[in-house]
Amino acid sequence: MILLKTEAGHQALKDRSVPLSPRQRSAFILFDGKRSVDDVLAAGMGISREDVDQMISLGVLEPVGGKAAQPVAAGPAAPAEEPKPAASGSGRSKQQRYKDAYPIATQLTGSLGLMGFRLNLQVEGTTSYDDLVALAPKIRAAVGPEKAAPLDKALGD
Repeated sequence: MILLKTEAGHQALKDRSVPLSPRQRSAFILFDGKRSVDDVLAAGMGISREDVDQMISLGVLEPVGGKAAQPVAAGPAAPAEEPKPAASGSGRSKQQRYKDAYPIATQLTGSLGLMGFRLNLQVEGTTSYDDLVALAPKIRAAVGPEKAAPLDKALGD
């Protein structure tokens, strides 16, 4: 399947209005209407079919020709890729927690202006749940516990 950026996708690339992880953002740029999903996955950006499906559901990617967006996960292999619940019993995988918490963390650190610029760069440099959990105390110290509460909830703290 060949995907391309939607108008919303072009806008999201400019203003970061849609929460994409750094890896998704890097891979998103490769979707030009010429490369297949398999080509982009093979490009070494570290994304999975689940990431591509999420970008389709967010409305930033669509199939060439504008056909109804279908998830790209392969038939029988898809159930094996289902995320495992996190140990805390929340029912969300670490990857899902990261995807939930990342946009909150970037919004919190982005709201700090120049004072939070380095912290924002550190958030954007995270690639996993564990990286974000390690950075959470710095974010909490910078914005205060009340403003950090949604981040703590998304991380499952």
